[in-house]
Amino acid sequence: MRKPEIYLFDDSFSALDFKTDAKLRAALRSETGEATVLIVAQRVSTVMDADRIIVLEEGRIAGIGNHRELMASSEVYREIVASQLSEEEIA
Repeated sequence: MRKPEIYLFDDSFSALDFKTDAKLRAALRSETGEATVLIVAQRVSTVMDADRIIVLEEGRIAGIGNHRELMASSEVYREIVASQLSEEEIA
C-alpha cells in the first residue's frame, strides 16, 4: 500500500474523549511521517500542537499561526481557547 503525501481528517476526532483523541493523534504522527496532515477540528486540544492553525469566524480567516502566535495575535482564537481549556491547559 502506498503512503499518501496528504492526509485529511475532517472533524474525525470530535466524537472521541480527550485521552483517546490524544493517543490516536500520537499514533498517527508515526504513521503519517513526513506527509502533510490537515485536520479540521472544533476542539482546540486537537490542533494546539499543529505547525499552523487557521482560525475561521463566519467563514472568514480570523487568524493564522501556531498556538503561541495565535494566543498573542487573535482575539477570536483566545476566546475559543478560554471557552474550552482550563488555565493550566492554556499555558
